[in-house]
Amino acid sequence: MIAEIAPSDDIRETVRARYAQAAQAISSGCCGGNEELYRDGVFGASLYGEDADETVQGSLGCGVPTEVADLAEGETVLDLGSGTGGDVLISARRVGETGKVYGLDMTDEMLEQARANAERAGVQNVEFLKGYLEEIPLPDDSVDVALSNCVINLAADKRVVIREAARVLRPGGRVAFSDVIADPAMPDDVRADMQQWTGCIAGALSAGDFERFLSEAGFRDISVTPTHDVHEYAQAAIIRATLAS
Repeated sequence: MIAEIAPSDDIRETVRARYAQAAQAISSGCCGGNEELYRDGVFGASLYGEDADETVQGSLGCGVPTEVADLAEGETVLDLGSGTGGDVLISARRVGETGKVYGLDMTDEMLEQARANAERAGVQNVEFLKGYLEEIPLPDDSVDVALSNCVINLAADKRVVIREAARVLRPGGRVAFSDVIADPAMPDDVRADMQQWTGCIAGALSAGDFERFLSEAGFRDISVTPTHDVHEYAQAAIIRATLAS
């Protein structure tokens, strides 16, 4: 059972404020600024390994969804909670000039940095949109692949986010999410801690809940693969699924 933490608007504003601060001082680590975790390679650009370049230096993620997305020339990609745009720019190179990548974020400060990063990189096939995961500003059946990197757990209603991803995906479209998966035994006091909510821990779904929500939204071939521990009660994981045709 998923505990009720706080009204959706309160969670959204808490997350927005925290990430606006992170954008202004990007040296903080993913999802809440735990610098020790950032240094240890639990969150952030170090997860991209030796291939990391300037496009991911502002990453606040807990994995590398572009590694498993199997992006192809000409595809249309949506990055949910795109931050400073690192995964958007990686995706843009992979889908090529005939493809298109959208980055969606609710934080003006993140969008400003992302657009500046795209301009510096000379990438033309990207567009950054301001909006919410629960209300994606794209039409139905318009995207081939949806990515996210340590973001869905920050939303108050994950069911709505996953349904929105399904709405904008074309039949047969797929998701490649990197996210935090909670231990079902996570104590209530951890879930109630808003500081840890913006740190990707308190708001995380269990693997079973993630699988159930994806299935309810029409996804098939669902896999949740843990990658590394991020907390006593949580792991980072790669979540993949395909929307039924």
